[in-house]
Amino acid sequence: MSLTGRTSRQKHKPAAQRKNVGDSPAADRPDPAGLLAWYDRHRRRLPWRALPGEPADPYRVWLSEIMLQQTTVTAVARYYAKFLARFPSVGALAAADIEDVFKLWAGLGYYARARHLHACAQAVVVRHGGAFPAAEEDLLALPGIGPYTAAAVTAIAFGRPASPVDGNVERVIARLYAVEDESPAAKPAIRALAEQLRPQQRPAISPRR
Repeated sequence: MSLTGRTSRQKHKPAAQRKNVGDSPAADRPDPAGLLAWYDRHRRRLPWRALPGEPADPYRVWLSEIMLQQTTVTAVARYYAKFLARFPSVGALAAADIEDVFKLWAGLGYYARARHLHACAQAVVVRHGGAFPAAEEDLLALPGIGPYTAAAVTAIAFGRPASPVDGNVERVIARLYAVEDESPAAKPAIRALAEQLRPQQRPAISPRR
């Protein structure tokens, strides 16, 4: 039995072929409460995840999201603590020499991320007084932050309704709703379905958490 309450052999009408994504019958929609309950039972303990009852630190959330881009959790875990020890705040990172940032980043790959990380920290200090903005549009205006990272920081760090959607989430949504169209044209419909699944009370869950 699938999360939608139907067997895996039963096909749904592809979301891209519906007149409106919101027309999906309620019976076709996975239960967010059930997904959250599963998460509470099985979530991994990760160094960048705030413990239950603890507030999330926007700096740490942002740092983990940048490090996790195209890099495995296992690899990032080895660097994350060392990076925080050297640069415990966005202000400390902004004031650092870029070469020091590169030295600590060595081995994580995709070195443009380190350059963007440093530039973003400086922009947060200059534009926002050292405090990360909560709004997605403000985060998107910062160097090196794209739609996924902006939504992740908004939801995880600030508890605001936002849906981080990357390729992995797209594949899960497409499978849940039996979306057969894998072309770029189907992406807006898939993202709309992801929005429907987002719980209003606990939006702060991403695939990496």
